[in-house]
Amino acid sequence: MRFATRCIHGGPGPDPLTGAVNVPVYLTSTYRQEAIGRHKGYEYSRTGNPTRAALEQLIAGLEGGSRGLAFGSGLAALTTILLLFQAGDHLILGDDVYGGTFRLQDKVFRRFGLEATRVDTTRPEAVAAAFTPRTRAVLVESPTNPLLKISDLRALAELAHARDALLIVDNTFMTPYFQRPLELGADVVWHSATKYLGGHSDVVLGLVVARDPALGERLAFLQNAAGAVPGPLDCYLVIRGIATLPLRMQAHEAGARRVASYLAAHPRVRRVYYPGLPDHPGREVHERQATGYGGMIAFDVGSARAAERVVERVRLFYLAESLGGVESLIEVPSRMTHGSLPAEVREALGITDGLIRLSVGVEDPEDLVADLDQALAGI
Repeated sequence: MRFATRCIHGGPGPDPLTGAVNVPVYLTSTYRQEAIGRHKGYEYSRTGNPTRAALEQLIAGLEGGSRGLAFGSGLAALTTILLLFQAGDHLILGDDVYGGTFRLQDKVFRRFGLEATRVDTTRPEAVAAAFTPRTRAVLVESPTNPLLKISDLRALAELAHARDALLIVDNTFMTPYFQRPLELGADVVWHSATKYLGGHSDVVLGLVVARDPALGERLAFLQNAAGAVPGPLDCYLVIRGIATLPLRMQAHEAGARRVASYLAAHPRVRRVYYPGLPDHPGREVHERQATGYGGMIAFDVGSARAAERVVERVRLFYLAESLGGVESLIEVPSRMTHGSLPAEVREALGITDGLIRLSVGVEDPEDLVADLDQALAGI
C-alpha cells in the first residue's frame, strides 16, 4: 500500500466483534482473565490497551520500523528513550534542538550522570570530533527547531554506527509523510504527536518507533516500567488525525511556501528560514532525504519590539506555543518555546529577540499573507 492508503488502513482494521470501521476506545484499566496467566493479550492498561496498540501498529508501519510505542507526551517519549542510558554515558545533542529537549537533558538527566555535548550537527566533522569512548547516541532534529537547520541523517547514522552508538531523530516537523529517518539509517524516531500527527490541537501525546526488534523490546520494557503512557481516547484522536495526514501536510506546505516567498521579499524582514527557499542552507541535503519542506517558518524582524508588534497585530495567526494544527500559530522563540536556553546559547545560535516562528496552518495562503502584511506594516 502507498503512504496515504496506509494512513487509513495501516492499523488493525475494522473491529472484529462489531465491524466498526473506527478503532473502539477501550476505556478500561484492567481485563478479565480466563485463568491465571491465560488472557486475550491484555492484562493491565499501563502495559497494553487495544486502542493504544492500534496506534502503535499504525505509526510503526508509517515510519518503517519494527515497534511503535505511545506515551503521554513527546517529552514523556524522550524521557523513556533517555532511560536506555546510564550514569557515565555521553550523548551528542544537536545545538538547535527544541528547548524542552535541552531542558530535559541539562536540568534532569545530567543530575543522574548522563552528560551531553551540544554540536552543530549540520557539520558531520564536528559530530565526529565530539565522540568520546562513552558516547552512546547522537540525538538530532532535521529540520531543527526553530532555525530549520538541515543535518545529513544518512551521514550521521554511518558516523554513529561506526562507533557503536545510536542515531535518534526527532521527526516531529517532517512527519513520516515527508521524511522517514529509519530508512536513512536512524535507530529510533520520536514525535510529539501533539503536533502534525494529531493535527487539530486537541491532544497531547508522544510516539517512538524503533528500527531493530531488540531495541523495540527494550523500549517496550521501559514504557511499561516507567508508565508514562497515554489514555485510550488520546490514542484514538491521533489515529483519527493520521487518517488525514497526507492531505494536511500538502496544505501546510503549500501555505508555507507562499508565506515564505512573501516574507523573503518583504523589506522589513531581515532573514527567512525555510527549507523550501532556494538559498536555504542545507536545501540540497534536505531534498536528498525528504520529499517536502513542511509547514514551519522562522523569520527575523530585527528587534524584540518589532517582534512584539507583529505578534500583537496579527489576526488570523494565534499567539501560542505548539505547532502542527490546522490553525496557524505565531510565537517568539527567545521568550516562549526556547526561553529555557541560556541567553548566550540563544545568541550564539542566532535565536535572536527579533526571531518569530510560524506554524502555517491550512487556511487560504492569501489570507495568511494579507494578515502578515498588515502586521508587518506596524513596525
